[in-house]
Amino acid sequence: MKRLFDIVASAAGLLVFSPVLFVFMYLVWRQDGHSPFYMGERVGENEKPFKMVKLRSMVKNADKSGVDSTGANDMRITRVGQLIRKYKLDEVTQLWNVLIGDMSLVGPRPNVKRETDLYTVEEKKLLRVRPGITDIASIVFSDEGDILKDQADPDLAYNQLIRPYKSRLGILYVENANIVLDIRLIILTVVAILDRKSALNAVQKILAELGTPNDLREVSKREAPLQPAPPPGAQNVVMTRDAIAA
Repeated sequence: MKRLFDIVASAAGLLVFSPVLFVFMYLVWRQDGHSPFYMGERVGENEKPFKMVKLRSMVKNADKSGVDSTGANDMRITRVGQLIRKYKLDEVTQLWNVLIGDMSLVGPRPNVKRETDLYTVEEKKLLRVRPGITDIASIVFSDEGDILKDQADPDLAYNQLIRPYKSRLGILYVENANIVLDIRLIILTVVAILDRKSALNAVQKILAELGTPNDLREVSKREAPLQPAPPPGAQNVVMTRDAIAA
């Protein structure tokens, strides 16, 4: 049923958003004469690699800089790219990946191999299912770019401040996934673009229903600055730059 829902919804979404996508495809191409698409390799279900389709928001070959995490003030983001990221249009093109079966509408966000190589045994649970366009963590950390924008080392900050909680929320989804939850999260993803506070409040209700630990619920309110934490299963060891580089 989940796969059927993905096929119908992704096909409908591509049809509905095609006029907007075509406009931005032209704007991206016009700014530098290169393809409006970025085909980024990600790790999918059962650690199988696939090419994720994104409407390009950065300069060409931005991925060759060796930096995976992106702050809102990253100099690689183009002017058109700022609009693309603001309205999540780079994620709308991923409906194609959903249609062909690489991804699902709802599931843990796919990551690059450099990051999945750092996963603990517990985090490997995230790779047992199809990755998704959105999930609980995507709503809670919809401001990821703002969190990382003033960080001297965005990759290190991601691994210390975001990854621990994002992984726990992703595992929570994997262990409780169902079609009703998927529909609720899709609706809240849209709400988050328009009214993030309301979306976060609704997420709290979902977390309470799922029996989420209090510390993770508190972080998910996003009312306090994020604190460094170990990824799930890392036995209280916070990630360091040396660990990432290794």
